[in-house]
Amino acid sequence: MIRVKKVSRPKEIPLTEKLYLVEIAKGLAVTMNHFLKNLTNPRSIPTIDYPEVKRPVPPRFRGRHRLTKRPDGTPKCVACYCCATACPAVCITIEAGEHPDPQIEKYPVRFDIDMLRCIYCGMCVDACPEDAIRMDTGWYTVPERNREDLVYTIDMLLSD
Repeated sequence: MIRVKKVSRPKEIPLTEKLYLVEIAKGLAVTMNHFLKNLTNPRSIPTIDYPEVKRPVPPRFRGRHRLTKRPDGTPKCVACYCCATACPAVCITIEAGEHPDPQIEKYPVRFDIDMLRCIYCGMCVDACPEDAIRMDTGWYTVPERNREDLVYTIDMLLSD
């Protein structure tokens, strides 16, 4: 014996719901409520005078990248490519070179981060075995006029 399941059919939708008139009226009512409230009491509008007053940064905020230095001033990075490999946005470019110190095998000749592609995930920081790259500056990425200015080089990443 074969059982046939009954398919439940949707109820017929009234014309007002088909045209979304009630929902449009509700949305306009909310918008007008906010507009009139802000028009009558403009001091209650939450504003921040940004260039002069900056918002407090949460403790877990991932700021702009920086490279850490050894005591002699050279970067701690050993050009192992772990950060570039872990980066899902593929925004890190590294070129390795021979270090003059025989204790250190390699160092980055070129270390660039394209901030236009970076998604601030922090995977590069987690992947670095030498703790050479960090995102603890608390700085926002500054807007620039040219795209080339948002490619941070090794000199920019090492500067305090």
